[in-house]
Amino acid sequence: MIEKLRAIEERFDELTAMLADPDCLADRGKWQKLAVEHSEYEPIMQLYGQYKKLLADIDGCEEIISAEEDEELVELAKADVAALKERQTQLEGEMKKLLLPADPDDNKNVIIEIRAGAGGEEAGLFGAVLQRMYMRFAERMRWKSEQLSINETDLGGIKESVFMISGKGAFSLLKYESGVHRVQRVPQTESQGRIHTSTVTVAVLPEVKDVDVEINEKDLKIDYYRSSGAGGQHVNKTESAVRITHIPTGIVVECQNERSQIKNRESAMQVLKARLYDHYRSLQESEYAQNRRMQVGTGDRSERIRTYNYPQGRVTDHRIGMTLYSLDAFLDGDIGEMIEALREADMAERLKSEN
Repeated sequence: MIEKLRAIEERFDELTAMLADPDCLADRGKWQKLAVEHSEYEPIMQLYGQYKKLLADIDGCEEIISAEEDEELVELAKADVAALKERQTQLEGEMKKLLLPADPDDNKNVIIEIRAGAGGEEAGLFGAVLQRMYMRFAERMRWKSEQLSINETDLGGIKESVFMISGKGAFSLLKYESGVHRVQRVPQTESQGRIHTSTVTVAVLPEVKDVDVEINEKDLKIDYYRSSGAGGQHVNKTESAVRITHIPTGIVVECQNERSQIKNRESAMQVLKARLYDHYRSLQESEYAQNRRMQVGTGDRSERIRTYNYPQGRVTDHRIGMTLYSLDAFLDGDIGEMIEALREADMAERLKSEN
């Protein structure tokens, strides 16, 4: 770890000097690129500065212990060493976390896909609740949300919804939401008050730019058709809805949210790129997933990750065994505590695998 820190310190000092160089300041593009790299190293360098001072303080106390004849002073120095070494362990843990390889997708915007699973109309209604939850969380984070495609049910639920959340670090937080979400409650359609269990599937994909994935037009089958609303009735007399099939993988994307065929095609291509990127990344990860058990947030999407129990007012995440008795606030977008716990668990597993 110390070797890594020294190498980063050397690069950090080099960047600091370059950023102050007049030639670099004259080249705005170069300066901004270096400034971004410099800011990425700043948190770890602050901790490393504290760490080096701490080691010097420990050395000073140990010199007093070995050389001083005053027993009272020696006892004080021993107490200081104990406190300083406790802080040393804490700092080392914090630095190890910052030294973990970053997910290259962490700072990307996200595309979230919500699909009703088991439970019929009730699953669709809860899918709408989850979409609102994520959009409320985006508001709390001062991120933007944009509907890309939606297929609604007669009662106002959603069969399938695709939307984007844009903001710095969006994927780093929301990637833990991929999986099957289970709800236990008395449905609006239930006349006898019985509790039903329904499921909704959530997929969180990083937004993909053109440089991240290439699509050959020859591999695409594009169909245009009339968009339809809940229950299948036509709401548009023109063929503005778009269905794109990626022939090599069989991935199909549909978009009918806009009245414009061009806009629907753009949105569909955006979603297709994200799905293809995720598909190929998953294939790569599966090669070593047998030996990698820290997939807290990016594991199998068929895995049941969370239960929302309305009668008991609780939400339980099964991956980390965490239960919160604040269901109403949680569904209103107050999901930060759960996400932070998932991040900590993920980091702990990654640290364990590094050792």
